[in-house]
Amino acid sequence: METADLERLVTLAMPFGKYKGRLIADLPGHYLNWFAREGFPPGEIGRLLALMQEMDHNGLRDLLAPLRKRG
Repeated sequence: METADLERLVTLAMPFGKYKGRLIADLPGHYLNWFAREGFPPGEIGRLLALMQEMDHNGLRDLLAPLRKRG
């Protein structure tokens, strides 16, 4: 995990699906868990979704708060 990845979570919008347009950091846990079960998409979006799912699963969403304030 790198700082740039964390910054992307609070600036990049979901490009497709039910939550298209919502920031990756704001996706609900059940949606992230669905990807974890079914498979993350390839590329950067999949890597970021996996990172967000891991953060959500471990109760670490609050770590993104300072980055949201900066943006």
